[in-house]
Amino acid sequence: MSRKHYRPQYTRQRRSIVPMLVLAGILLAGAGAFALLGPFSPFAVKNPVPSTPQTSSSQAEQPQSSEVASQASSVPAVEETGIFKDAYPKAAQTLAGMSLKEKVGQVFLFRAPTEGDVQTVTEYQPGGFFFGADSFKDKTPEQVRAMLQSYQEANKVKMALAVDEEGGTVTRVSQFPALSPKKFASPQVVYANGGMDGIRQDALDKADFLLSYGLNVNLAPVADVTFDRNTYMFPRAFGRNGTRTAEFVKTVVEAANSKNLSSTLKHFPGYGGNSDTHTGIATDNRNMESFRDSDFLPFQAGIEAGVQCVLVSHNIVTAMDTENPASLSPEVHRILREELGFTGVVMTDDLSMQGLRDKAGESSAAPAAFLAGNDLMLSTDISGDFDALYAAVQDGSISQERLDESVLRILAWKYTMGIMS
Repeated sequence: MSRKHYRPQYTRQRRSIVPMLVLAGILLAGAGAFALLGPFSPFAVKNPVPSTPQTSSSQAEQPQSSEVASQASSVPAVEETGIFKDAYPKAAQTLAGMSLKEKVGQVFLFRAPTEGDVQTVTEYQPGGFFFGADSFKDKTPEQVRAMLQSYQEANKVKMALAVDEEGGTVTRVSQFPALSPKKFASPQVVYANGGMDGIRQDALDKADFLLSYGLNVNLAPVADVTFDRNTYMFPRAFGRNGTRTAEFVKTVVEAANSKNLSSTLKHFPGYGGNSDTHTGIATDNRNMESFRDSDFLPFQAGIEAGVQCVLVSHNIVTAMDTENPASLSPEVHRILREELGFTGVVMTDDLSMQGLRDKAGESSAAPAAFLAGNDLMLSTDISGDFDALYAAVQDGSISQERLDESVLRILAWKYTMGIMS
């Protein structure tokens, strides 16, 4: 696809970030009064941002903790556009009853601990867990279902339960014969054997498999474009050009959506041939044209197909930000939101990965990642990252409005998926 053909796709999907006047308040039975609020100040991170409604009189009469009551005035109003638009009214009501600590928990996807897991849910009330293979090893199907259900029962807000089930070299669950009759093959193998119809059926089978256990988010498909067999990402990628990878991504997202399994495109803005950020810093010196003409195509296709999540890499992409890893770069997030028009949940790769740790040093990267524009952060250092973000909100480094923006989006995502009803 040429640049000339590609740019109109951006124009078609851009979302204005100019603050607007909004109608606020909840329409009570028998009442029809709405109040017109003044303009809402834009956040430091340029995303499509909802504004602040008033709390209804019936809500004000309900007993609230002082922490919840102090937050009531900062609850954003619903968005009228975007992928989760129909779910925002319910999300706003849920948000209004959450404490500050519960809101902070909601923006984390913690790596599920193998010990003290239910206690972690009870203590932190996280937005969700993501799982490594160690969570499933030596378990029966019944034990896995009981484990995941115990997490949902321990949390006040139902959890996103996520796993990397890409196929091939990355299969967290289907690698265990006790849990799956087959190990899912890599997208390259599936396509070689069955073409795009095979990809579609594989995605449907994968969705049925994950949902049968209570897993509701797949941290896949890999949307990266790479051709070099010697690169880190090649075995996990589709292994074809941007146009063909875009078709692959569109097929997987549409199939997963038909089953109500949430997909996650990764690793924005495109991993290319970079080295493994699990082990150190990776710097990408390609120019913007190479991203616009190739790497962005699969992400654009997935967004147009209705993908709900995009995961941002820890690569330093010098054409967008010479200093910060993509996960910490406001400019990378601006491009995703404004140029590609993504209105869903943006998440980081695991904050514990060495490529980010080398850049962040000893301090937690969670506050910087959140300020850059991420809604949801993958975290292995549960207490360290939670405490750092909580402190940043308490001392004003992160505004209450910025926190509410992402929590509202995450809740709307969960209502859209059917995790919450």
